[in-house]
Amino acid sequence: MLLRVENLHVEVGGKLLLKGVDMEIGEGETHVLFGPNGSGKSSLVMALIGHPGYRLIDGRIFFKGVDITEKPIDERIRMGMGVVFQNPPRLYGVKLRELINRVARDRTREDGVLMMLDRLNISEELLERYVNVGFSGGEVKRCEIAQVLAMNPDLLILDEPDSGVDVENLELIGKELAKILEDRSALVITHHGYILRYLKPSKAHVMLQGRIVCDGDPDHILNQIMREGYRWCERCRLMRKS
Repeated sequence: MLLRVENLHVEVGGKLLLKGVDMEIGEGETHVLFGPNGSGKSSLVMALIGHPGYRLIDGRIFFKGVDITEKPIDERIRMGMGVVFQNPPRLYGVKLRELINRVARDRTREDGVLMMLDRLNISEELLERYVNVGFSGGEVKRCEIAQVLAMNPDLLILDEPDSGVDVENLELIGKELAKILEDRSALVITHHGYILRYLKPSKAHVMLQGRIVCDGDPDHILNQIMREGYRWCERCRLMRKS
């Protein structure tokens, strides 16, 4: 098992945001996590990477068979975690080209990185600009994905990769991710599921109020959410609880 999360409880500023999350992702599996805004999806991302502002009060996280619960962010990244954030920061003074060169884990993959940049339509002009400064929404998302893919992670965590992206950029991102995820594991967090036009996850989870309330077939769960919204998931949660 590549990633195993056991009974994860996390709080921020004294408020409990995750309330007993369990999840397993195997080698080569892509999982999708659905949930409305404020359900705890991004909090799970922060907990997985070890953000110090998210205090783990119970539970364990295992990656590649190693207990990483107490490990800092940099160690988790070196072990092979890669994260695409929903709202990455602007980095004044750091050019995109410099950042991609710095984070690339395997220098022998230079040709592959160049091909990936071309497929994501990242131009020479964009590479010479400061990271995310003056970028459009689509440029931010494409460049964030390029930075993480250059790291060649074993587990790719994508927090809302289809948020704030127009149709053209979504197609570029979706097709590139589909190629990349053929030989690695991923957790894709999404609210509306547009990215699933291009990706074929093996399992879906739904998060409500800091808990995973159901797991199952991605197409079935997405279709139910599209027809009935997350009210269907809430009814499912209450039925399971009773």
